[in-house]
Amino acid sequence: MSGPYVIRGSVSLPEAELIWRFSRSSGPGGQHVNTSDSQVELRFDLAATEALPPVWKERALQRLAGRLVNGVVSVRASEHRSQWRNRETAAVRLASLLAEATAPPPRPRRPTRVPRGINERRLREKKQRGDTKRGRSGRDWH
Repeated sequence: MSGPYVIRGSVSLPEAELIWRFSRSSGPGGQHVNTSDSQVELRFDLAATEALPPVWKERALQRLAGRLVNGVVSVRASEHRSQWRNRETAAVRLASLLAEATAPPPRPRRPTRVPRGINERRLREKKQRGDTKRGRSGRDWH
């Protein structure tokens, strides 16, 4: 592996808590696919982990509720021919998934009013445009 996979800040995926499973892939590789276990499934027990701060863990459990099976989140990778590259892909995918799930909620939008001058200018320009178009016809509409 290319070192610890950082979720955010100083928090990273603990190597000891990652569960790897390998199986035959249906991806690229020709006859090579029939003989090698290149598909990677990476599982991480989100409910039992102590690596995440409690607030992040709560947030992630809430946001990933649809993806969790008994508190475990799993990611698959089979795009590459080699198991090594699929392992890298799966780990990066899991780290980014957890980073997104543990991110703080966005700040609420503060509603603002449209300034009166802008509204008046818009109405004035609309009126002007209408007058221009009305002036294009041959008849007098007044």
